[in-house]
Amino acid sequence: MNQILAVALGGSFGAVFRFLVSTGIYQWLGRGFPYGTLAVNIIGSFLLGLLTEALVVQRISFAHDYRFAILVGFIGAFTTFSTFSLETFYLIEQGSFTKAIGNILVSVTACIVAVWLGLLCSRGLFYGAEGVFIWNGLNFPYALQVINLLGAFIIGFVTVLALRTTALPEASVATLLAVVVGTYLILSGLYLLLFLIDHGNSLVTHSTYLFSVYAFNTLSCLFVIWLGYLAGKGL
Repeated sequence: MNQILAVALGGSFGAVFRFLVSTGIYQWLGRGFPYGTLAVNIIGSFLLGLLTEALVVQRISFAHDYRFAILVGFIGAFTTFSTFSLETFYLIEQGSFTKAIGNILVSVTACIVAVWLGLLCSRGLFYGAEGVFIWNGLNFPYALQVINLLGAFIIGFVTVLALRTTALPEASVATLLAVVVGTYLILSGLYLLLFLIDHGNSLVTHSTYLFSVYAFNTLSCLFVIWLGYLAGKGL
């Protein structure tokens, strides 16, 4: 039951993010070609490759629900093969055979390359000492921290798309963003803590260090969310 709830929660966020990203891309580039679906599938493929190494290969013993929520729920709902198929069929039906063939070739090739790049990046991060920096007997999971920062940048970037594509009142948008950002900060920080505890750090004897790591993750992610927001506004 916990796994089902985790998938449902991750899927709800993934579906909303797909809507915001694809709609924002269409408003930016137009609907002459399925740019929005192509973008979410490429981004989702890269994230799948990146996070598979972090959540499956470099797994921690008591974070099974995290893996189901992110890999099955969020990324499964964020990407969409069915929409890709439908849009390709519409292009064929409209006589746009060049665009249809281009969509098929670019989508399949780009998504495979994106997964490969995601795996390469993640394996590179975890290559040295399994992604952990050890200093004075304390271990810091720098690879997971980098992945958290990448997710924070994406959230900041998507925030701009959300503001462009929704007609919600400012108060509702602010509330939604606070929930999304707050949830991400809590869960990303919690995963770091679970990793550290799983690798021998006790809540009793290392409480100050664990709190410091959690605080550093929160502050650095907030800063990178702001950078992502600025990058999105620059488009």
